[in-house]
Amino acid sequence: MTVPTSDEHAMRLALAQAERAHAAGEVPVGAVILLNGEPIATGFNQPIGTHDPTAHAEIVALRAAARHVSNYRLPDCELFVTLEPCAMCAMALMHARFKRIVFGARDPKTGVAGSVLDLFGYRELNHHTVIEGGLLGEECGEVLRRFFRERRAQQKALRAAALDAAGSVGSDGLPPAGTA
Repeated sequence: MTVPTSDEHAMRLALAQAERAHAAGEVPVGAVILLNGEPIATGFNQPIGTHDPTAHAEIVALRAAARHVSNYRLPDCELFVTLEPCAMCAMALMHARFKRIVFGARDPKTGVAGSVLDLFGYRELNHHTVIEGGLLGEECGEVLRRFFRERRAQQKALRAAALDAAGSVGSDGLPPAGTA
């Protein structure tokens, strides 16, 4: 008999997936789906590498879980994701009938579990799921902040290198006067 995964352990599995995304040069978001407390699917952001704008961590994991149970409905499943879901992911999760969604960091730009709006709170929608936010939120947020700090530093270095290269050759293709 296996021991069901705790919420914190599940979020740490999602964080490991986020690190996979980071290593692949993707925005580091990771997800894990549990069925009866057991992980059945994982996913990490991969829209850049797959040229698929829908390849968010949640969607990648959702597709794998649906294949695993041979059903597009997942009413007994729980999702753990390192970042608050966006509208696309939220609606896919609602259509799949998830019973619970737990996220780490809030997303003040595109989050729809309370940050920008709360799609899960619309009583008019035909499925309602339990939403819990903030589990390991600081740790999940730090993975994202580190990624974007690194990305800004890389962009700054590229701009500096481009300026250096432009400064060493004039518009005529020759070095600036007095440097030969």
